[in-house]
Amino acid sequence: MKIKLYISFLLLGAVLACAPTKEEPALEKLPYFDLKEFINLEISKLEGDSVLKTSEINGEEQIVDLKYASAQWKEEFAAFYEADINVPSLATAYGTRTTPDQLIHELLPEAEGKVKEISIRYVQNYPAWVIFRLKDENMFYQSTTLGEIFMNQATGKIDHYEIETTQKVMFLSPTHIKIAGIIH
Repeated sequence: MKIKLYISFLLLGAVLACAPTKEEPALEKLPYFDLKEFINLEISKLEGDSVLKTSEINGEEQIVDLKYASAQWKEEFAAFYEADINVPSLATAYGTRTTPDQLIHELLPEAEGKVKEISIRYVQNYPAWVIFRLKDENMFYQSTTLGEIFMNQATGKIDHYEIETTQKVMFLSPTHIKIAGIIH
């Protein structure tokens, strides 16, 4: 009797082991705020929207009203993609602080990285604004960038954004670039 019971359990185990299983996709837990995916999601909401864009290079200002396709929006927000810190080499490079409505990732003093800080403020558990600071420098070149995106809480879309960069190459005057856009 014990042998029949043992064989029955073996057969049942073999049948269950061979049965097809539904594979769940592996969800990768990222160590930091997923800025790249956030920007992709927000760009997908901008289909058909226009932007009143102000470009300023060394004090010369130009204002245009544009309608971008998805690829153009990605180009417009290239600095935000560059500020994404979810790469294996930076997995332990940032300290994270939280408040009831804010998440802040700061580059640790002993770590190396261009992104110095990313700050996200939440309203009703969704980012209301995202700000980042980049700094890149070597013996011949220095660049700092500040990027900001502000959300419209009523529409759930990007309301306005600003990207400001100063670049200094040895023996040349600094170049100051400021791009600001208001979505309408």
